[in-house]
Amino acid sequence: MEASFITTVLLPLSLVIIMLGMGLSLSIADFKRILVYPKAVAIGLVNQLILLPLVAFALIQLFGLQTELAVGMMILAACPGGATSNLISHLAKGDTALSITLTAFSSLVTVITIPLIVNFAIGRFMPNAEAAQLNVVHTLVSVLVLTIIPVSIGMLIRSRAQAFSQKMEKPVKVLSAMFLALIIITAVLKEKENMLEFFIQAGPVALALNLVMLAIGFYDARLLKLTVRQSTTVSIETGIQNGTLGIAVAVTIIGNSEMAIPSVIYSLIMFVTAGFVIYMGNRSIKDN
Repeated sequence: MEASFITTVLLPLSLVIIMLGMGLSLSIADFKRILVYPKAVAIGLVNQLILLPLVAFALIQLFGLQTELAVGMMILAACPGGATSNLISHLAKGDTALSITLTAFSSLVTVITIPLIVNFAIGRFMPNAEAAQLNVVHTLVSVLVLTIIPVSIGMLIRSRAQAFSQKMEKPVKVLSAMFLALIIITAVLKEKENMLEFFIQAGPVALALNLVMLAIGFYDARLLKLTVRQSTTVSIETGIQNGTLGIAVAVTIIGNSEMAIPSVIYSLIMFVTAGFVIYMGNRSIKDN
């Protein structure tokens, strides 16, 4: 995907809008909530920031994924959570407050972990290629501008004009979904000649990553005595990745469209598995 209006303007703008929308649903209380759910938050963050990249790396080795697609899968693994996971957790009757808290904290930490994980992946899977190591400071600033700053602006708007922020939440979510659909369609059309081959190579890894992390998230939470609602949320936060951020890192920051393919494929797969998670959540969790 060569530099174009889509990649240089629309893609970053869409991510900013998505993160702004997430900020409209956050408050300082969401960050203080770690005092209420210390164990649940700790389990979720360990799953997202440590287990997720390790499992992704293991699956890449197992399936023999190589070069740009392998790096793209690690980029995806470096982008946990997102506004989508909050919505899915709500629809699956999970603990929405815990979901928002985990998303808030993981969004802060990934500013640091994304450049570290991506540089490791480039060095490991493309050591002799032209792909340069990311400048950590530049990448940190880029991710900060694309994620933390719009989230902070959204939170500020909510704190100063709560009625307005509540009114804007739905339109912003609809606009975000439209942008995401446009980006995925553009990426698929741009790589249409190779898309089937890419899907054959990266699809099984993306599906396995999604299913394995959903299972790990639920069962390690249950093993550590979290409630079913909390375990459902930890599962969703662990297994649902921020595909939009993954695409933005690959295309906007690195400038490699092939590295965005795993995030595109994952975004398509995710909606199918999310539907199943929502169905199972509604079956297993009864309202009081």
